[in-house]
Amino acid sequence: MPVLNSINQMQDEMKEWRQDLHKIPELGLQEFKTSKYIKDKLKKWNIEFKEGYSNTGIVAWVKGSEGNSNKSIGLRADFDALPMTEKNEFEHKSTNNGMMHACGHDGHTSMLLGAAKYLSENNNFDGVVHFIFQPGEEGFGGGEIMIKDGLFKDFNIDEVYALHNWPELPLGQFGVSTGEMMAAVDEFDIIVKGRGGHAAIPDLAIDPVIIAAQIINTIQTIISRGTNPIDKALISITKIHAGTAYNVIDDEVFLGGTVRTFKKETRNFIEKKLLEIAKGIAQANGGDIEFDYKRGYPPTINNKEKSIFAGNVAKKLVGEENVITEIEPSMGGEDFSYFLNHKPGSYLYIGQRDDKHKAHLHTTKYDFNDDLLPIGVNYWVELVKNFFEK
Repeated sequence: MPVLNSINQMQDEMKEWRQDLHKIPELGLQEFKTSKYIKDKLKKWNIEFKEGYSNTGIVAWVKGSEGNSNKSIGLRADFDALPMTEKNEFEHKSTNNGMMHACGHDGHTSMLLGAAKYLSENNNFDGVVHFIFQPGEEGFGGGEIMIKDGLFKDFNIDEVYALHNWPELPLGQFGVSTGEMMAAVDEFDIIVKGRGGHAAIPDLAIDPVIIAAQIINTIQTIISRGTNPIDKALISITKIHAGTAYNVIDDEVFLGGTVRTFKKETRNFIEKKLLEIAKGIAQANGGDIEFDYKRGYPPTINNKEKSIFAGNVAKKLVGEENVITEIEPSMGGEDFSYFLNHKPGSYLYIGQRDDKHKAHLHTTKYDFNDDLLPIGVNYWVELVKNFFEK
């Protein structure tokens, strides 16, 4: 695939950045060393930036030298890590116990740094490129906080784009959708309340375990029998906690899980039915419940026009056969959704799988593929070039 020689020559340098960042993973909104690392690079290259968004977030910008246009584009990379213990044994493994870059945000950041460096040295365009370094993607809503902190008030950004490495795709392939890309992410907790007692005298108790089992089974009918089969939706019970002894029926059972949806109507329906089912079954068996439903990230919905544009840029770079233009949406979540709720743009996958990089995201053996760095930077550069020419 064609990669600009000057970008290809940066590969060793970018690999060093990426592996430096991999060694110092930090959790959401507390990425102080990572933020400093980014700022030190930007200062070295004399790239202007503003900090303080979402605590550790940074927005840098490069103005073109070809005119005075106010046309602008935003490129975003996330840079937080996950609360996981890495099981890789290479030299650049995590030095922070219990923290790991298991989603490739170290690579996303390095690609965006590479694009910033290249474009600051080759700014033959008419407009402004904004480089958005975002903290707290992994459950902290850093994107939403950046917006609340004034991101789109301080910077006149016309369109926004993001890349995410995707181990399910071969190295260098791209995937994009002209609509649904990633799901809304909600969480729920149910406390099933019964009446405790001796396990040998169950008739004097109201067993919350039996009630919880019925609730779990019935919840699985919400989607299979309550929603349109064409709609994409998911409910997973992921937590069950009850009891401390073999001969005691406890007073309570704790259930927890996640809901993933794309449509607002489906999201509302599932929340309503979870409460109705849990409460109805509990009360029918002499118990009761406490119910808490937390709405998280909204669905990531790409703008059709901008996604066609972004896909066409990828086709020019890697060939039409290496771009999936209607990739199947993921039930995972992504807070770039907040950006897309404010500005038109697109979120793309870029493949990273090869013989040495087969581990999935959020696993203890994952590592970002450094051969992807020049491809990602080249894509950013071509996207910017085509944006200002359209």
